[in-house]
Amino acid sequence: MKTSKQGMTLSEQMLRGEVFSDQCPSREILKHVTNRWGGLVLVALLQGMHRFSDLRRKLSGVSEKMLAQTLQTLEMDGFVRRVAYPVVPPHVEYSLTPLGEELARQVELLVDWIEINLPRILEAQGASTQTNLVS
Repeated sequence: MKTSKQGMTLSEQMLRGEVFSDQCPSREILKHVTNRWGGLVLVALLQGMHRFSDLRRKLSGVSEKMLAQTLQTLEMDGFVRRVAYPVVPPHVEYSLTPLGEELARQVELLVDWIEINLPRILEAQGASTQTNLVS
């Protein structure tokens, strides 16, 4: 059971509402990590260093602009390391920082849970759709 400086567990802190406050800085980080591309980039980089074009191919459907924004945000948050080599054409590599790797392992657990439970989720979505059609 992890405790903070005040001796409270995270769940106790959540019950107090700090994480639910619109002033809580963790909200912005949570948004960066849990948006569609942020989480996928983190999990992709768990496999090691990638160049931009490699990530773009791996993350089917992401635009160049969105991938660049996502990588820049994750880099500013301290999760992704960007190394640019002074060559022509430009060569840039992305990898996880130690903090990013720690976070990516947690995101990977969530992604794995979703993948494992996808049949149940799809079934629940179908049931929900049927209920809404009947109502």
